[in-house]
Amino acid sequence: MKRSRKPKEYLFVDGYNIINSWENLKEISKVDLEQARSALLEILAEYKHYSDIEIIVVFDAYMVKGNNRSKEEYKGLHVVYTKENELADHYIEKALDVMGREMRVRVATSDWIEQQIILSRGGIRVSARELQVEIEDEMRMVSKKRRRLNTKNDINIGRLEDQVLHKLKDWNEK
Repeated sequence: MKRSRKPKEYLFVDGYNIINSWENLKEISKVDLEQARSALLEILAEYKHYSDIEIIVVFDAYMVKGNNRSKEEYKGLHVVYTKENELADHYIEKALDVMGREMRVRVATSDWIEQQIILSRGGIRVSARELQVEIEDEMRMVSKKRRRLNTKNDINIGRLEDQVLHKLKDWNEK
């Protein structure tokens, strides 16, 4: 019997909204916004690695004069910087108009009005806090699996050492 593949899931992240909602990133951003962005991207890249969700992080460049929209890849993430006079919300809404009713699309933002728009366009809303808990839970599960695997490996290495010692002893006695 074939296992059915889980449909591809997309997660849009309103970058600055998340930075301003997560206490640790908010504190970093008070000192260095670039460092807060990098920290968020690192967290999301690790989460993407274990979750296999397509993650699109959108940062406003709304107030940046003459800025054109730019896109880049960062450790498997799709990172978008909006163009001048374009909010991250608007970029995400346009993407939802194309994808929202045909694909599984979630949007992480704590902007209440944006959450209502997301729902009306076929997306699933995820608050900043829900995303943080989801990522923390995933990382706990990964850590637990690693510990279990390491314990198993330690046991196997112990057995191997005993086997090697016995063979060496037998070989020495010959």
